[in-house]
Amino acid sequence: MNKVLSIDGPGEISWVEEKPADIPDGGFRVETLFSGVSAGTELTFVKGVNPYLKSVWDPSLGLFTEGTPGAAYPVRGIGYMQVGEVVESRTSMLKPGARVAMAYGHRTGYVADPMTDRFVELPPGFDPLMGIYVAHMGPICANGLLHAAHDLHGQSVRSLGDGVRGRRVAVTGAGVVGLLVAQFARAYGAAEVAVLDETPDRLAIADRLGFLTLSGDPALELKRRWRHGPNDRGADVVFQCRGQARALALALKLLRPQGAVIDLAFYTDGAHEVRLGEEFHHNGLALRCAQIGRVPRGLAHSWDRERLSHETIQLLREHGDELGEHVITDVVAFDEAPDLLYDLATRRRHTVQAVLRRDVQHESG
Repeated sequence: MNKVLSIDGPGEISWVEEKPADIPDGGFRVETLFSGVSAGTELTFVKGVNPYLKSVWDPSLGLFTEGTPGAAYPVRGIGYMQVGEVVESRTSMLKPGARVAMAYGHRTGYVADPMTDRFVELPPGFDPLMGIYVAHMGPICANGLLHAAHDLHGQSVRSLGDGVRGRRVAVTGAGVVGLLVAQFARAYGAAEVAVLDETPDRLAIADRLGFLTLSGDPALELKRRWRHGPNDRGADVVFQCRGQARALALALKLLRPQGAVIDLAFYTDGAHEVRLGEEFHHNGLALRCAQIGRVPRGLAHSWDRERLSHETIQLLREHGDELGEHVITDVVAFDEAPDLLYDLATRRRHTVQAVLRRDVQHESG
């Protein structure tokens, strides 16, 4: 039997058993090696504030409407950063022992159906712990850069670096998304990357990774530092990566006139502190939502999820060691997951990236 993490109600978390499915033709079965915790998304279910718990999403209208909520307790299978090892296979594409990045939720094992499940085989020598970012989280961050590139070049985008190369980039939020976005921006040739966060421990991580960090008033300091011309100061582009209204308000303050915020955050509490009558209006700014459900209009044919995963693998091959050292702050056994999520939801514990692991010591390759 496999185990799946179950959120039975606000603050109520447990492991429950589930019978594994039969392996279909072309499918395979994995045992989970690592399962990354997305504190932002997953804790909305633990806290009971996820919009799907209170309303129904109408995909044809693109609206949340009244009606039977789209999700209800118990909520099972949340999580989108899994690395599994193939233990049985009915496909010639994967042999037992192969390691794959997938998004099947916090489970000790999983049977993949080739008709519905996406997977990315990790290359030889690739650290499976860093593989938690390959299937979904890395593409989320890469998609932010893709939106910045599209903002400048439209459908002529050729590289993720087209929106940051030679430009001065600010990132608000030094969580996993912010730090990965900052690393992407620097790797693709940004002239300078500043990372801003109000949490000293997270800002210290950004500093250790070599990004520009500031003290005092960050908007004032950045605009004094980044001058483009008379009455033209600030960041060329800001990636907003923290789901707090005050972070979005700060992101708008950092921009040069007619600049754009590329927003990767999820605002479960709304954004009442954002003052659109100030910098947003007077500097002619733009706000672009870059969530992984959509690549920029017109780029879906050339920039799909597979390509964004490939870009993630390339980034992690070059910078995975330092990201693993500084960003992955907690690695705990599967059995500890209920206590971990409860402690994170109640702020008894703070992490940047927490990872659940099988009870064996992992090895690279």
